[in-house]
Amino acid sequence: MGVRKKISADQRKEAKKSLYFAKLNDVPTSPRKMRLVADMIRGMEVNKALSVLKFSSKEASNRLEKLLRSAIANWEQKTEQKADDAELYVSAIYVDSATMLKRLQTAPQGRAYRVRKRSNHVTLFVDTKNTNDNDNQN
Repeated sequence: MGVRKKISADQRKEAKKSLYFAKLNDVPTSPRKMRLVADMIRGMEVNKALSVLKFSSKEASNRLEKLLRSAIANWEQKTEQKADDAELYVSAIYVDSATMLKRLQTAPQGRAYRVRKRSNHVTLFVDTKNTNDNDNQN
């Protein structure tokens, strides 16, 4: 690896240390269905978001609830504080499309229909209200 690439890689690693996130890759639901649930909790306080996900009837909400708990645990491990003490909220959530399984389904008169089984990647960022206020003042 060249020196220039190593320097930029080190800078990216340092920037990631201050971010608290969890990723969920290759979820076998369509990105559109996952985005509906992600939009419900974007910008919400963590405890409120957990209760919204718990009582949601959508199938994707179970996976997002588990992902949010993982992001909270990551925050607790990095900061060595309890999540109950801090005012955590979902700062950002991204749903990107992943690989698509393409299959053929037989149709009448010798034709075939293409079946696309979609999947997605979800990235969820958690942050405290206090750190953002301090950053804006500086």
